[in-house]
Amino acid sequence: MTQATQEFTSWMKSVQVEMEQALVQHLPPVAQKPERLHEAMHYAVLDGGKRVRPLLVFAAGALFDADAVELARAAAAVEMIHAYSLVHDDMPCMDDDALRRGKPTVHVKYDEACALLVGDALQSQAFDILSEGKLAPERQLTMVRLLAKASGSLGMCGGQAIDLASVGVMLSLDDLEQMHRLKTGALLRASVLLGALVGKHLSDAETQALDTYAAAIGLAFQVVDDVLDATADSATLGKTAGKDAADNKPTYVSILGLEQSRALAEKLRVDAHRALEQFGDKAQRLRELADLIVQRKA
Repeated sequence: MTQATQEFTSWMKSVQVEMEQALVQHLPPVAQKPERLHEAMHYAVLDGGKRVRPLLVFAAGALFDADAVELARAAAAVEMIHAYSLVHDDMPCMDDDALRRGKPTVHVKYDEACALLVGDALQSQAFDILSEGKLAPERQLTMVRLLAKASGSLGMCGGQAIDLASVGVMLSLDDLEQMHRLKTGALLRASVLLGALVGKHLSDAETQALDTYAAAIGLAFQVVDDVLDATADSATLGKTAGKDAADNKPTYVSILGLEQSRALAEKLRVDAHRALEQFGDKAQRLRELADLIVQRKA
């Protein structure tokens, strides 16, 4: 491990610890009624996951020396949207999975009705906390709209709808890319832009550069997910391995094959680095996160 990697690992762990604290702060207390719902919300959000989206928020915020407290607020909002999507995604009416982050999924641990409400409540909580804080109202409104669009029918939810409709269907590579730019990429893009917006109102050139970076890592994230689903085991992944193939879902591996999928992920990593050139050394954490997304083993 190089010194730079050690520094990145230390930074990543510090953000993950800070996020755990911020999420506890922004979740309703378990002791507050309705206690079981609040307990299940904590179960769904805390003590699990790589926190890639919050890491992107903080890394993008570093470009413009953004306030750490406001970054934590934006990052918590994104992570609650992500957690809600996982809770719903795991339910029997969606992907019907029993394992998430190495522990029973929410509908297994509690029940389906509770899991549905957990997702609904986390979505509402995300926008509640994002609308607070000390940023200028105009910028807050921009951030709320950004997260809403990334989460809705033209973003994450739309991608999930296409995914569900594509079981057993042979998609073209372009159609598969479009699905994943919505399902996975939209929220990763929002994470990058939200972090930057905490620091300043973005110019068109800055927005374009961050959009290009986010598009590359968003697609790379899904390509690597498909590779890992085909090559890693459930214990390593913390979720059921091989489920895409078992469910007859189109993936990059099923369309391109394993080696071409790995090559595509590496190309996207290089594209992400290139998009950040105008930001110089301040974009180092974003570059390292692109490396992490492509080179991860779980």
